[in-house]
Amino acid sequence: MPPGSIRLENRLDGEMTVLAIWALVIGGLMVTMGLIGSVVKRLPISPSALYLLFGVALGPIGAGMITLDLHDPGHVRLLEIVTEVAVLISLFGVGLRLRVRMALSIWRLPIQLASVAMVLTIAGLCAVGVGWLGLPLGAAILAGAILAPTDPVLASDVQMAHTEDRDIVRFGLTGEGGLNDGTAFPFAMLGLGLLGYHELGPGLTRWIAVDLVWATLGGLGIGAALGLLASKTILALRMRFHEAVGLESHFTLGLIGVAYGAALLASTYGFLAVFAAGVAMRQVEREENPNRSPEEVLGALPAKGLEQIATHENKAAAYLTQTVSEFSFDVERLAELCVTLLIGTMLTRATFSVPALGTALLLILLIRPLSVYLSTISMRLRPAQRRLTAWFGIRGIGSLYYLAYSLAHAPDMAHADLLLQITLCTVVVSIVLHGSTATPLMARYQRIRQ
Repeated sequence: MPPGSIRLENRLDGEMTVLAIWALVIGGLMVTMGLIGSVVKRLPISPSALYLLFGVALGPIGAGMITLDLHDPGHVRLLEIVTEVAVLISLFGVGLRLRVRMALSIWRLPIQLASVAMVLTIAGLCAVGVGWLGLPLGAAILAGAILAPTDPVLASDVQMAHTEDRDIVRFGLTGEGGLNDGTAFPFAMLGLGLLGYHELGPGLTRWIAVDLVWATLGGLGIGAALGLLASKTILALRMRFHEAVGLESHFTLGLIGVAYGAALLASTYGFLAVFAAGVAMRQVEREENPNRSPEEVLGALPAKGLEQIATHENKAAAYLTQTVSEFSFDVERLAELCVTLLIGTMLTRATFSVPALGTALLLILLIRPLSVYLSTISMRLRPAQRRLTAWFGIRGIGSLYYLAYSLAHAPDMAHADLLLQITLCTVVVSIVLHGSTATPLMARYQRIRQ
């Protein structure tokens, strides 16, 4: 056999082995969570923490069976794609949960958190980066943009439990998680620009006009328009012609893809577009049934005859959003498993260096709480509500995406290793601290509310 054929065969054997390991691990975890999921909900530990432990056991710290090396451009690109898809699906699902009217009084808290609190968080992290870690200004701003967004995937335990949940804490954290994964992008571009990897224009004029204003407002507008158009079109086809019934999964993924692609082609932020598309879709349903919840409208769904419900004049909108929400939630949980497992396989002993651990603790224990308190000082929040909002600034998959995006667009960045350590360490600390406190703290808060 020629030497080239032997090398090709060996490479294929190695790829098949890795694929078999991933299939075994992910399949085994899915089966295990299906069996013990109800038990885990009652424990002071999140599913993400369990996935993380499995990843650590398989990674360099453990058995060394799976290794994801972010010094390899191919691995960086893989991580960027996986985390990007996970965040997109989650943002669409978050938008669908926000069944409230579009009024500033209701949306004030999430907007404040996703703008003022996020900018203050970036400023605090920038000060730590320059003053303590010795980073140049561009790298410090980039580190702040990577770590500032709260996570829409891992924060499900503290977000809205259902569409009719009007608790200010849960709604604020849900809306913040949907918005700030996109509003952090201008500051990531600013950091990359100051490092020489992105055009900012003279006096930051291009950054302000394009990256900050147009990309943000344009992304929201494009997503909202496409969400409204798609929802009204499919409902018209169903109610008037009894067509376009079924395949809600295709519709969900298709709308996410169209909104994201259109936003990117228009040089706007796709994350905001997908979130806005989900919100717009839910607004169409709310306008159809403004005074009744989707559960009240649908009632008990029969085993047969779903086509009649899907095309019913009064129930079609509620049925569409419910089926789309259920599908996106299931895919979101799968994405959470895969990405958190990847995080575990990337951890090494160097991840938990003193600078990385110190930055993580400063962010979670000082910078985030202080930013929330300052940004909500004029709002009428009870002390318990402000404390919970300040504490549950969960970091996760969104931060990992921004890290992969930065490494992909700045492959020779001088401080890449430190950014990698800080990001991974912060995500792990957040999963452990926030995951272990979410169930007891939110249960206690619920008892106080009642």
